[in-house]
Amino acid sequence: MWILALVMHVFLGATLAGSAMVVALTLGLTTLEPLLIAALAGYLVSIPASWYAAKAVYDNQ
Repeated sequence: MWILALVMHVFLGATLAGSAMVVALTLGLTTLEPLLIAALAGYLVSIPASWYAAKAVYDNQ
């Protein structure tokens, strides 16, 4: 299951980091530090999200 979680983390990490950056840009935060913080926050949120998604897929089989 951890391999599935790792693969899902690659995709979810990029998606959530990008979404967090879009939110930061929409709020008018256009300097480097807020954008990096938003990207890191989105990437860190994707760790448990990918684990729960992989668990749901694995248990559904």
